Amino acid sequence: MSAEAMIIDGCAVVTVDAARTEHERGHVVVQDGVIVAVASGPAPTDARWSGARRVDGSGCVLTPGLVNTHHHLYQWATRGHAVDEPLFGWLTHLYPIWAGLDAEVVDQAATAALAWLVRTGCTTTTDHHYVFPRGAGDLLATEIAAATRVGVRFHPTRGSMDLGQRDGGLPPDHVVEERDAILAATQDAIDRHHDPTAGAMVRVGVAPCSPFSVTRELMVEAAELARRNRVRLHTHLAETTDEDDFCRDRFGCSPAQYMAELGWLGPDVWFAHAVHLSDRDIKSFGATGTGVAHCPSSNARLGAGIARSRDLRDAGVAVGLGVDGAASNEASSLLEEVRHAVLFGRARGGPTALSVRDGLEMATMGGAQVLGRADELGSIEPGKLADLALWRLDTLAHAGIEDPVAALVLGAPPPLELLLVGGRAVVEHDRVVTVDEDAAARGAVTARDALLSRAAAS
Repeated sequence: MSAEAMIIDGCAVVTVDAARTEHERGHVVVQDGVIVAVASGPAPTDARWSGARRVDGSGCVLTPGLVNTHHHLYQWATRGHAVDEPLFGWLTHLYPIWAGLDAEVVDQAATAALAWLVRTGCTTTTDHHYVFPRGAGDLLATEIAAATRVGVRFHPTRGSMDLGQRDGGLPPDHVVEERDAILAATQDAIDRHHDPTAGAMVRVGVAPCSPFSVTRELMVEAAELARRNRVRLHTHLAETTDEDDFCRDRFGCSPAQYMAELGWLGPDVWFAHAVHLSDRDIKSFGATGTGVAHCPSSNARLGAGIARSRDLRDAGVAVGLGVDGAASNEASSLLEEVRHAVLFGRARGGPTALSVRDGLEMATMGGAQVLGRADELGSIEPGKLADLALWRLDTLAHAGIEDPVAALVLGAPPPLELLLVGGRAVVEHDRVVTVDEDAAARGAVTARDALLSRAAAS
């Protein structure tokens, strides 16, 4: 019997499979990092599983691990800034601080951000890193190393900005890069880090930052590069009315129409935010298979609006959830995004707009679809990777709530009894076991102090 075998028994099981199968009291068997059985009733006791680790799931609900489809890990070092500013003012305040990033700061910030993310049930996360100051070191490799230590499945994207203020963009000129250097660095990141094989822990994407910080030429060439290498494309889009005004003034069309002109629609593309979309935009996303990372807390923090998640889903758009960067979502809890997605969806679309199971589905299968990994992640089914979250629902905060999914989504965030990534324990008894949480917290403070000191001296 493999030492990696594990049986989780006696818990409610919410599979999020196509039939939305649920077991009031069931079990899941894991071997070699893969789910091999899921069913109602007690776990098997035959000799095949005599060497398996047995986890008593009584009082808990088991769900697929959550999938985070948009983040900026480096921002963990700049939480609590510009708390009453809209997006453009917030960015104007923070760009000069982010200009002081280096590998040490990114390592400390990413480690803290990822450690907290797994504490909130996340087993797979993206990252959109687009600030690369000269001489800062290999920042993408740094955060990949941090993700490896924490043990999370990681989809980093090599972001970029080449449209500085002198050319009509928003970022200061000293934080943008030259287009040829960006493309070369992006190709190098794919060559060095992207793993296209089944079960991959690291997959790299291509992610020019936004229409107001990237030239048309870079958007087009980045898409060509990504498609040559068969990797995914990502950018911010339609987040605020300011962005809409910028695109109409500069390009004569809406942000979504601009993306269509550039060839940036398709099943290999997902956009962060997508708040300000027309009916035509939503229909085009559905027709082309373009995905969306819905970031309700960040959008609310910045006053950007509420994405039309119900309309997007009805149009056949794959919708995942994202915490976004910690500088615009200090909580950075992926489970909290599920709750906010449901509540904000109802606030916009009425009481039946999104069910609690719709919210959980966006955080699991929706995210897996957005990242092109629905065949491996996002549900509890035999043959899928054992990325699983076991949530304790028998404490004061949740005891007596009839529906475990309602308890999970609408109640306070529950203790995380166990989090598995590929069958490996990353969180146990509501504590990260792969890195030292206290050391990560101290590192975050060190990173913050270093950035603020550099900004003050510049």
